[in-house]
Amino acid sequence: MRPLRDAQLGAFTFFASALPHDVCGSNGLPLTPNSIKILGRFQLLKTISHPRLCQYVDISRGKHERLVVVTEHYESSLNDFQKQRVLQIAYEALEGLEFMNKHGMVHRALNAQNVLMDGKGKVKLAKFGLYYMTDHGADVDFPIGYPSYLAPEVIAQGSVHPSDPSQGENPLPSGPKTDVWSLGVLLFELCAVSSLKPPCLDLMIDYLIELSVRSCIDDIVTVLAEEHGCLDAIRVSLKSITSHCLLHWPTPAELLVDPVFEGVSCLYAPFQQPVGLFSSSLRCAHLELPEDISQLCKDDDEEYLGERAIDEVYHLWCLAGGDLEKELTNKEIIQSKPPVCTLPKLKDVAGEAYYPLLEDEQSSLSQSNSSNELSCTVTLPLIIRERDTEYQLIRIILFDRLLKAYPYKKNLVWKEARVDIPPLIRGLAWAALLGVEGDIQAKYDSIDKDTPIPTDRQIEVDIPRCHQYDELLSSPQGHRKFRRVLKAWVVSHPDLVYWQGLDSLCAPFLWLNFNNEALAYACMSAFIPKYLYNFFLKDNSHVIQEYLTVFSQMIAFHDPELSNHLNEIGFIPDLYAIPWFLTMFTHVFPLHKIFHLWDTLLLGNSSFPFCIGVAILQQLRDRLLANGFNECILLFSDLPEIDIERCVRESINLFCWTPKSATYRQHAQPPKAQGDSSTNGFGKAANYYSSDYQDMPKTDLSREPLALSDLKAEVSPRISAEDLIDLCELSVGGQTKRSKASKPKILAVDIRSIEDFGRGHISGSISIPYSTAFSPDGELVQCPATGTLQSFRGRVIVVISHAMKSAFATHLVKVNYPRVTTLDGGINKMKPTGLLTVPSPQI
Repeated sequence: MRPLRDAQLGAFTFFASALPHDVCGSNGLPLTPNSIKILGRFQLLKTISHPRLCQYVDISRGKHERLVVVTEHYESSLNDFQKQRVLQIAYEALEGLEFMNKHGMVHRALNAQNVLMDGKGKVKLAKFGLYYMTDHGADVDFPIGYPSYLAPEVIAQGSVHPSDPSQGENPLPSGPKTDVWSLGVLLFELCAVSSLKPPCLDLMIDYLIELSVRSCIDDIVTVLAEEHGCLDAIRVSLKSITSHCLLHWPTPAELLVDPVFEGVSCLYAPFQQPVGLFSSSLRCAHLELPEDISQLCKDDDEEYLGERAIDEVYHLWCLAGGDLEKELTNKEIIQSKPPVCTLPKLKDVAGEAYYPLLEDEQSSLSQSNSSNELSCTVTLPLIIRERDTEYQLIRIILFDRLLKAYPYKKNLVWKEARVDIPPLIRGLAWAALLGVEGDIQAKYDSIDKDTPIPTDRQIEVDIPRCHQYDELLSSPQGHRKFRRVLKAWVVSHPDLVYWQGLDSLCAPFLWLNFNNEALAYACMSAFIPKYLYNFFLKDNSHVIQEYLTVFSQMIAFHDPELSNHLNEIGFIPDLYAIPWFLTMFTHVFPLHKIFHLWDTLLLGNSSFPFCIGVAILQQLRDRLLANGFNECILLFSDLPEIDIERCVRESINLFCWTPKSATYRQHAQPPKAQGDSSTNGFGKAANYYSSDYQDMPKTDLSREPLALSDLKAEVSPRISAEDLIDLCELSVGGQTKRSKASKPKILAVDIRSIEDFGRGHISGSISIPYSTAFSPDGELVQCPATGTLQSFRGRVIVVISHAMKSAFATHLVKVNYPRVTTLDGGINKMKPTGLLTVPSPQI
């Protein structure tokens, strides 16, 4: 959106038509309220930006079908016009009307109060979207337009409500020419009869509408213009314009090229739509820096906030406690357009905050901010940070600059996203985290979204049940966009199929990018391969089963007591976790929780969802441990309230304690191209978890693929030899790979015989021979967890043997010993490395 500058934020309100409560649609569901239909259509209006149109900012839905619309506003209107500028005013108004027509819209409500003037005296058309958002007046009980300015054919239709079946055939929507008539009447009234008072004015307008001969209009205009002192040039121009508008009825586009505007059109440069973030065009060609950038924020009188986008200023006003209906109530005009102009605290924000420096990539928010108060805000809970006006201003400005420099500043976007993501620009931030680039609109447009396909029926059934508590997604526009994005994904991925749950996956991306279907599709297309690779195959059973088995091992790894209990009662992940992972929890949580959850999910690799699943179980831990199978089934049929912020916090901790090879999956996404991995991670574990284990080059020390039956037979996860070397910080070529702070603490437990241990073992490992704990037939002789291991409880335990003897690790899990793993391939994988230690002979 364009900057606020000298504009105000204004609001107007109206009621949508109420629907009967006892009527259902053809699908058996209740009818969608007209206010929600209007809310859905309104979203498109926010994307329409032109110098001659007042920018739409937001819409809110209140009680009894009330709608309050927030828009760019100016105090001056055509009532304050200068007669000498009649040609410029007409030309500027036509520019706005032509731009609307290109978007398939008609104003239909032109009058002097809806033609505003900005601080430079330029025309700004207000309420230009009212006719469109109300479906040409079908969703409201009042007529759109003012009778004195409506074209004859509109008046001839009479007051017909389009949605009333008793009225017969619905009237056709008005076309662009009706606005030209209204403009002609408006210019005639303002320039020629501005001093006439009602009812004289109404009589004059009524008479004018009845005129059909050019000479009559010419005579009236000439007489009135001379009587009220108009200049000759203005009189000639007015006669020409009114003749064209009221007799020939051209479209705005045709009238703009009329010879009457030859001396005016040269004063205006053609409007160029700003280049979006994801396109093939150069975005920064118009950018210029002053010679001395230190002077950017030295002017104490500079209105820095006025240079921010209108939607940003409104968002901050809401955070500062702004309430639209309360403002209207306080002014005792719930049906008028009061200015919204209070932004507490923000006037005191230093100018430097509007121009953050990006070059020092080592700086952090707390270091680079001059305000100690903001530095402390970073440590507060996320929900408080998102409601802090000044903090959000700083974060919005920072992310706005980083995203404008994307993908050049991709690493800094990742770094700042680890702090938090401002809700106002979450959609673009997610796209950057997912690595979306290029001309996404052209790619989306090239996909056939209209030809019927077999999946259409299932999509139509699923959409009315997907997050329909949300007003935006439940609107007809929301349903239409859902269908288009889902169908685009299905058509563009012929090797995959539509599974129930894909609509839930689409919902967060569509909500955040409601006016940019191409970006919603691009984000969804980047998200699924990363976190749900091959989940949407026609036969996905082997992928799902491997995923659930690894999840079971993660439960045993992090919480063996809970794992043992769930296995004993037969409450396995197949019964509850498939919807979790197939929809990445969007089927489980409402959207506002998904936004916070995915802010962190997108920073992690494909194994992070396992940690989220374990964190959810641990929040329900006490209830699960206290109940049997039937009670657990009932518990998950209506999942209790989950603290998402706690879930995120615990997920990160679990993630940092999980060796990356422990979540290896044979059916995960294949390795990316060299240099294509993202710099993700969480705090101290950022280095260790910089990429998926699957993305690492495969060597002789990597984990080997395992048959599903063998994987299911093991309670504990395996880790690779290269992971063991890295976690034990064994020297490779005289250097260790990573610092101690970047890895979980680990203990290698060698269960070979004393003799074999003496011939060579991992440095720092301890020996607990298998024969001391288990008999030759596998019977437990002595619990290994009661002796030496007890002092190391809490570390990651890696069991090492000649072959895979899972009984040792399985017993540790059975006695509730956490973080137990086994070394894939056993000691034989380590022998070729030359890293085994032989103890020195004692003298």
